[in-house]
Amino acid sequence: MARVKKLKLPSIATVVGADTQIRGDITFVSGMHIDGLVKGNVTGVVDSKSSLIISKSGRVEGDVKVENLVLDGIIIGDVYACKRVELASGAQVTGTVHYQLLEMAMGAQVTGQLIHSEDMSEKCLAKTTAADEPDATA
Repeated sequence: MARVKKLKLPSIATVVGADTQIRGDITFVSGMHIDGLVKGNVTGVVDSKSSLIISKSGRVEGDVKVENLVLDGIIIGDVYACKRVELASGAQVTGTVHYQLLEMAMGAQVTGQLIHSEDMSEKCLAKTTAADEPDATA
């Protein structure tokens, strides 16, 4: 049986504290840690080694699109992990999880589908094209 290499996360550049609530979409580079509530989509910039950690007290109500995800909290929305997803024992996802590599601990819950793909680049890029951005001329 092949041994899975432990994920080395980039340094955390952004923290959403436990008593913080954010309404709106977030786009970030490098590492982000969420202990609070985000009501909006959370997107890591493609090819920036974006890694998102959501702790037991963290919650995202929106889609999550990152290269790497470590989840011990709650996501209500779809997940697009271009490289790897680690679902800890307290993880709860209500939505579809698209992943290349999945590690799931006993107790983690997914209410939705798990969709494996060897090549996630199309899904990761498709969601961050200029066509998805609001039209500034409108």
